[in-house]
Amino acid sequence: MPEENITVSIGGSVERAVKGEYSINVKAILTEAWQHTLQSRMYINIALLLVTVFGMIVSFITSSFFGGIERVIEDPQLLQLINVIVTIAVWPFMAGIEMMGVYHAVNKPTKSKMVLSFLHRGSWVALCALLTSLLISIGFQLLIIPGVLLAVLLSLTIPLVVEKNLTPVQAIALSVKALRFKIMPLLAIYSVLFLALISLAFPIALLIESSLAPLAVMVFLFGLSYLAPWYYNIKGVLYREIFGIYSEVKSTDTALSHSTNKDSDHNGSDDTFSA
Repeated sequence: MPEENITVSIGGSVERAVKGEYSINVKAILTEAWQHTLQSRMYINIALLLVTVFGMIVSFITSSFFGGIERVIEDPQLLQLINVIVTIAVWPFMAGIEMMGVYHAVNKPTKSKMVLSFLHRGSWVALCALLTSLLISIGFQLLIIPGVLLAVLLSLTIPLVVEKNLTPVQAIALSVKALRFKIMPLLAIYSVLFLALISLAFPIALLIESSLAPLAVMVFLFGLSYLAPWYYNIKGVLYREIFGIYSEVKSTDTALSHSTNKDSDHNGSDDTFSA
């Protein structure tokens, strides 16, 4: 019988996620994400480099408009404004990097040009990034712990906006509702990443005033070329396990009854704001 492309949901689902009906195996997730990293880190690193350069250019141009980098650094309000502008400019492209991790979680190939693949959701992504940054900032201003908890609970909002077509408010609400059930395993996973980053940065702090400082920087950058892709791949695997990922597969007509209707799981978000 002829094969047709059908859309199925791999992993968890939104319905089960909001009930806490999913499991997180810390070791298994870290291990799987590491395997994806070994196979695909180059594309994520190239994409990160391109987006970083773009962000630096935006920051430089905007700072020049306000009187130069020195003046911006001395003025907290100007610095905050620059951060908002850079966030709006950069995050529509960062969404592509987030989705690279999601694609790897279902063994889909990726390319660095994916940073351009989700610009049609760019305005929603930028707004979501601003809202989550604001909430996390408020949390850290209250105490360290609320800020850390909010950072964990809101860590999967961008893929929800892109892959599930949710609005920023819907994505934030759903992420908090679902991730609150497994906050301890999630904290354990992100703690591993944080400790890895500290370990990479420690030689720089130790050797910053010595002749070995350039070597320490090189070691840091080399380690970061693994750590950064690992971070995004971990988020991709977490997203799959918690919310599920829609993917097109080939199937005969007899298998159509088992497919998942992608539209039925969407919350009907209005895309009129999409860029």
